[in-house]
Amino acid sequence: MNDQSELSAIQLNQQYLGNGNSPSLPSIPVFKTLAEERLHRKQKLAGAFRLFSRFGFDEGVAGHITARDPEFTDSFWVNPYGVHFSQVKVSNLIRVDHEGNVVEGDYPVNCAAFAIHAAVHTLRPDVNAAAHTHSPYGRAWSALGRTLDCITQDACAFYNDHAVYENFGGVAVEVDEGVRIAQALGQHKAAILQNHGIITAGQTVDAAAWWYICLERSCQVQLLAEAASHGKPLKTISPESARQTYDIVGSPYAGWFQFQPLYARILKEQPDFLD
Repeated sequence: MNDQSELSAIQLNQQYLGNGNSPSLPSIPVFKTLAEERLHRKQKLAGAFRLFSRFGFDEGVAGHITARDPEFTDSFWVNPYGVHFSQVKVSNLIRVDHEGNVVEGDYPVNCAAFAIHAAVHTLRPDVNAAAHTHSPYGRAWSALGRTLDCITQDACAFYNDHAVYENFGGVAVEVDEGVRIAQALGQHKAAILQNHGIITAGQTVDAAAWWYICLERSCQVQLLAEAASHGKPLKTISPESARQTYDIVGSPYAGWFQFQPLYARILKEQPDFLD
């Protein structure tokens, strides 16, 4: 491929994945009413929990994904505490305000879900969804207290776009701990929570969920690569190539788009989450 055709290919992929303007690809939906948008977010949220369960991201009662309510923006929808991810559905989601009160729903809220997510949603008005669970590879990688290296195309989605929270202050049930986590996340899409796990954030539920899936797998791949290297340095992608790849696979649209086939899969397999 010559330089001109390579440049054209890059521009084409940036147009498709970076902006979502191609007529051959779906667009992030826009809604006529807040009620329609709320239902859509709740459906995607319930579907994300079913996918997380299928991928083995559940660990007892730990873990939570949230979706900001489009009308009451100082509150968010979250999984009911004590209900397995595989049994979450639209009708049993609960809405929690930033004071920790359950304002809709019949279940209690996980204190950690309130402490972490209220802080993230407050400090990041651009974030409409956030995901944090105790998935195995994210937990293993978090013990190293390091950001990921760009050793694969997929890891480049987090190039200069994830951070490390270097303190573990116990179970995150205090508001101050949640604020520190949110501050460590900063303006990034993801953070490694040392000795704890990983957290991701996005403008849509779809993106936040996909970033979590991708980050968990990237942690797994680097752990495998480092184990296989027997202490030798890993081959990393150059900053120039990592930036070009990030522009394509790390955009908000790319995160949303990557989630769509997974959502279609879980919808076909487990349509009851829409109940």
